Amino acid sequence: MNTEKSYSPISGYLMVLVILVFILAGSVGVLVARNFHLFWFLGLGLFLAFGFFYVNPNDSVVLVLFGDYKGTVKQNGFYWVNPFFSKRHISLRARNFDSEKIKVNDKVGNPIQIGVILVWQVRDTFKAAFEVDNYEAFVRVQSDAAVRKLAGQYSYDNFDDESETTLRSGYDEVNHTLEENLRNRLEIAGINVIEARIGYLAYAPEIASAMLRRQQATAVVAARHKIVEGAVSMVEMALDHLSKKQIVELDEERKAAMVSNLMVVLCGDKDVSPVVNTGTLNH
Repeated sequence: MNTEKSYSPISGYLMVLVILVFILAGSVGVLVARNFHLFWFLGLGLFLAFGFFYVNPNDSVVLVLFGDYKGTVKQNGFYWVNPFFSKRHISLRARNFDSEKIKVNDKVGNPIQIGVILVWQVRDTFKAAFEVDNYEAFVRVQSDAAVRKLAGQYSYDNFDDESETTLRSGYDEVNHTLEENLRNRLEIAGINVIEARIGYLAYAPEIASAMLRRQQATAVVAARHKIVEGAVSMVEMALDHLSKKQIVELDEERKAAMVSNLMVVLCGDKDVSPVVNTGTLNH
């Protein structure tokens, strides 16, 4: 048997009455009748009392008799079983695991810090109890291994190809990959992965400042690109309107000067200081 099976124990309330009868019979026989042969009733009653146990909601008890797995009790209540049964409580509640930040290398070798938030619960009590030594420690170790593998599959960020999925931008795809990886790893311990997602993500301190400058530079270049595109459109519009409405006739040299002045005004970082020409256009 390598899978979980259900076990139906005897009601504990019924056995309380039976054990009380044994204890009372032994006590009366020894103390009142002075019949010490009835002492075994008292001893048997006390021995049977070790068979009581209870199961809380969303809890379970794994029963083993001399190395033989008998089954798992999941129905909450007060029960009695053979006192020789060993009983192990395994919680079926959903649990949160917030891993520590670990330092790993991403796909392109950049050192990053990453942490994972995992929501899990025990699904198969047999596997949790017997397939691994300690299922809670198993969850922690395998989560760490899954995070390291995930970091090696994706880059933290990609400044050259915006279509590439990265740890920072591909939230849904990356978390889905993490969940599937953890499900495959924790299946051996009977663990059900409810949700897994990246809880912390950052560059390692030794390259964080350099990467920040790179991100800022990329943002500045992108902004400048938009500004130049807009400025060229505005200059083209201005020349077109002047030409259509015949406000002023401009030769190529004057058009070049006007384009130069407009581009400086539209693309400059600071406000320009206007110069009023009181002479002709050429002086």
